[in-house]
Amino acid sequence: MLHCGNCDTEVVHKLAEMFLPGLACACVDNTTGYPFSTPGSVAGNFRKEMIDYLTQRSESFVAESVILEGDPQGEVLDHPFDIISYFVDEFVISKRNLVSQVSGWLLSDWREDKVDDFIQEMEMNGFWSFDRRETIAKSLLKNVDFKNAYHCNESFHSQEDLDNHVDVCNFRTAFCQNEGCDAMFCSAHFEQHDLTCPFKIIPCEQKCSDSIMRRDMDRHCITVCPMKIVNCPFYGVGCRAAVAQCMIEKHCSDDVKTHLMHVLKGIHREATAEDLSRRVEKIMQASSGTRLAEARDMRMFKSIVKNLEAKVGPMEVTPKNEDSHESSTETQGH
Repeated sequence: MLHCGNCDTEVVHKLAEMFLPGLACACVDNTTGYPFSTPGSVAGNFRKEMIDYLTQRSESFVAESVILEGDPQGEVLDHPFDIISYFVDEFVISKRNLVSQVSGWLLSDWREDKVDDFIQEMEMNGFWSFDRRETIAKSLLKNVDFKNAYHCNESFHSQEDLDNHVDVCNFRTAFCQNEGCDAMFCSAHFEQHDLTCPFKIIPCEQKCSDSIMRRDMDRHCITVCPMKIVNCPFYGVGCRAAVAQCMIEKHCSDDVKTHLMHVLKGIHREATAEDLSRRVEKIMQASSGTRLAEARDMRMFKSIVKNLEAKVGPMEVTPKNEDSHESSTETQGH
């Protein structure tokens, strides 16, 4: 029988990345406090031991998980990355020497620095290539993924059947087609990636005519987007309308009377609402509304209003005590 062997590319990649830091921790913790030992002096042996340990633990995982499922207090890990990470942690702990266990070494910044330095040293020397780590990761993933959720378990009788399957396998490696994105994932996750890919060109979220990279969308929406919501130019005198930037001109044209009322209210503070309404109508008649509708900022609008007020003459203001005097007279008459 011929086996497909395809695995979830993302999980394999994450596992391969995790192996080197795990090995570095084991080597550093095992040699700390010993002046004649270095992490590099044990790295070769520890790499082999680590691979053997992970292989043995992964092969026995299925049987152990069945036992734990029958135990109410047993905790069964589900995701292959979590399972294999747990095995790596076990290996690292087994390699700690007495000094690293009792000296507070594990929580020190110096340990973290030494581990990072040793990781870089191994990467520069090509000590454990990424391709080899990926090969090991695939083998371990298949051992622990007994639900076949992260690898393909299909088998075929002929090479031709296998070749035909590989081209349509849900776990075949796919690459993002969006320019600038180098993401690699299994085919089954294409739609999931496409929905979040930062390099995908998508229509503006605020419904303008532009299409923008997803990663640039927030900046577009708050800077150059013509549909960006802005305050009315007359916000300072009381207009609280929130308007799309491209609709400011229409708003200023449609709401001339409202803006004029706000401006006059600031000029004639003693006037009643009825006085202001009459004044608005007089000024609108005097200007035919055109000049005011064309004003796009407060300064221009106020200048036009000032000239029009001079043209229509002084404002007639109803004395505030007149209404109360008339009301009192009417009451006495009754």
